[in-house]
Amino acid sequence: MRKKIFILVLALATINVSFALNLPIEKPRLKASEIMIPIGLKGEKISLLELSKISVKDVQDISGRKMKFADKLVFKAAQKKLRQNINPDGTINSKKIEKAYKKAKGGESGFHLGGFALGFLLGLIGVLIAYLINDGYKSNRVKWSWIGFLIALAISLAFII
Repeated sequence: MRKKIFILVLALATINVSFALNLPIEKPRLKASEIMIPIGLKGEKISLLELSKISVKDVQDISGRKMKFADKLVFKAAQKKLRQNINPDGTINSKKIEKAYKKAKGGESGFHLGGFALGFLLGLIGVLIAYLINDGYKSNRVKWSWIGFLIALAISLAFII
């Protein structure tokens, strides 16, 4: 009897696991209308979507300088390439543009509070955790976790001495 109950429980557990569903999680895509870049001498900002559609004359008016023929050709070629990297729904489909945006947004260089706190508060375990987290800020996080660990170590040694 116990053997039959064990087999039944095992079969139910197997069936339960076989009906598991893993739905892919879609990352939110960057919208070209939300990415603003400075243009002109006054620091006016324009979205990538607008930049992909703007005329050469409008760019000259905004920037305040006349473009030479070669500059116009380069601008039109870059504008065409930008349009190819924007989906019809307005999202960016280029990994290079997304990476450049994230880098400009911050976190890949400069002070990283999370990495520093991991190293300073958790020591070597925090440094290990920094290595285990995989995202666009990993190298900066690891660097600042090591710096935090070394500062915590220096403070500890100062108190011991």
